[in-house]
Amino acid sequence: MRLILDEEQTLLADMVRQVVGDRAPVSRVRGLRDSGDEVGFSRELWGELADLGLVGANVPEAYGGGGLGFFELCLVLEGAGRNLMPEPLLSTAVLATSALRLGVDEGAREAWLPRIARGEAVVAVAFDERGSRYDVGRVTTELRDGHLFGEKRDVLDAQVADVLLVSARTPEGIGVFLVEPGRCEVTALRRLDGRNAALVKLDGVPAGRRIGDEILLTAVVDRGTIALCAEMLGGATQVFEDTLEYLKTRRQFGTTIGSFQALQHRAARLFADLALSRSAVLAAARTVDEAPDRIPLMASLAKARLTETFLAVCNEAVQMHGGIGMTDECDVGLYLKRARVCAASFGDAAFHRSRWATLQGY
Repeated sequence: MRLILDEEQTLLADMVRQVVGDRAPVSRVRGLRDSGDEVGFSRELWGELADLGLVGANVPEAYGGGGLGFFELCLVLEGAGRNLMPEPLLSTAVLATSALRLGVDEGAREAWLPRIARGEAVVAVAFDERGSRYDVGRVTTELRDGHLFGEKRDVLDAQVADVLLVSARTPEGIGVFLVEPGRCEVTALRRLDGRNAALVKLDGVPAGRRIGDEILLTAVVDRGTIALCAEMLGGATQVFEDTLEYLKTRRQFGTTIGSFQALQHRAARLFADLALSRSAVLAAARTVDEAPDRIPLMASLAKARLTETFLAVCNEAVQMHGGIGMTDECDVGLYLKRARVCAASFGDAAFHRSRWATLQGY
């Protein structure tokens, strides 16, 4: 399995990093947070990303997308994660696109994939419920007489979605249905990390097309987990690089603090952790394209690894920045908040270590 980028992939990664750096500095996260705007991201930037082919990178060419692999899509997520972009890449370009691609309804693909690729639609996947503890099969939302009854929590970008993909229990097992958000009670939530999320209540909402079952849902969440890990890798890498720059320029006791051996040792440990984490993410992303039967195993390995690495890098960054690291003016705090939320998203480290062990037969 190749873990080194080829020339085209390197150019893609460089392009994403340049676009994100120029158009989406991490400082804008504060502005979006303090504006009170329910949208929570830039529609203009979302359109630009679509025009560059980044939103529809993993959408097949037959539906107007770039036809690239999931590995390339993860490079886009890594670049976005460097600056904590709140645009709905994870919800729409990853979760929804994967659900529609893997689903059984061709009409749904034809209706929504081209719109996603053009940046004209935001699609949210609602699968998490209170008490589910990361188990996508633990669903209490029900389908009765063609209508859905239940509640979904922490649904990424639901308050701005043009359509929802909702999991529900049916007499034949779990199904995934298209649902019009206008018929639901959608309550926007203010998440710690600034990313959009909402509580979705379904009280007799008509169920639309059925696009898949529990197997589809598991496959979609695993892909979302790997993409989130790529985003976490980007965030961890950026905050580590920023901290190194601070160590090289901050002077104390007549010298730069980066010359202190204790700080050098701590930075070296983080560097090694990041290298291992990058290998885990790249291997998991390659697995989606080359070895689909190993996706659950590699998704859990990557998530367990990245959860601990992202938190460790951010915690150390706060310490190395000293008192300023505790202030809102310092970008490090924004990354720490994202790391805390990501740690609990799609399964925490303990859940994925246990899952990995089970899949390995332990």
